[in-house]
Amino acid sequence: MADKEKCIVVLSGGLDSSTVAYWAKKEGYDVYAMTFKYGQIATKEVESAERIAKELGAPIKVVDLSSLREIFTGVTSLCDESIPMTSSFSQPIIVPFRNGILLSVAVAYAIALGATRVFYGAQGSDEPFYPDCRREFYKSFETAARLGTDRDIIIEAPFSNIPKSEIVKLGIELRVPYALTWSCYLNKSTHCGACESCANRRKAFRDANVVDLAEYVEST
Repeated sequence: MADKEKCIVVLSGGLDSSTVAYWAKKEGYDVYAMTFKYGQIATKEVESAERIAKELGAPIKVVDLSSLREIFTGVTSLCDESIPMTSSFSQPIIVPFRNGILLSVAVAYAIALGATRVFYGAQGSDEPFYPDCRREFYKSFETAARLGTDRDIIIEAPFSNIPKSEIVKLGIELRVPYALTWSCYLNKSTHCGACESCANRRKAFRDANVVDLAEYVEST
């Protein structure tokens, strides 16, 4: 039997990237997960990524880029607790060029493993707000990766044209263990329920008419 095609999945521990990982396995790829410490407040997302990978039966590599916090302090509320965390989109929620940084490392890992594809969880609901979630970004990045490696690397966000609620519906079909995922920008024992990411998660589950098993500090 021929070997499966290897892929790298940038797995944040949230519901979007977790669904990508399960989708990739269903598509027949040999999934290698990769998650990052980039100085974020919510280190629980790394723990969630490890649990998701274990459930999926995929090896996972945790890359420590925590020193990036020195760059992001004063810039983004995801890494600097002194910056107010908003319940709707605001400029300080953006981590500058985060996906570009993470995809660069993922491409290097793909070359090391002999993988040809890199997947990440950018999705349609994020495209209006986050430049590094847009197709024109990741396809341009793919071109740069090919020029920088002389390899036919493919970079894809399989759900880039799909709203978050539709991803939830697909994830239910794929049996993604959403109760293990972490979406909150904070690092409490349960989801805060008030930050922008929690709000987006709750809306997605409501719109999908699916029960969210995550626990929240603040109820709706």
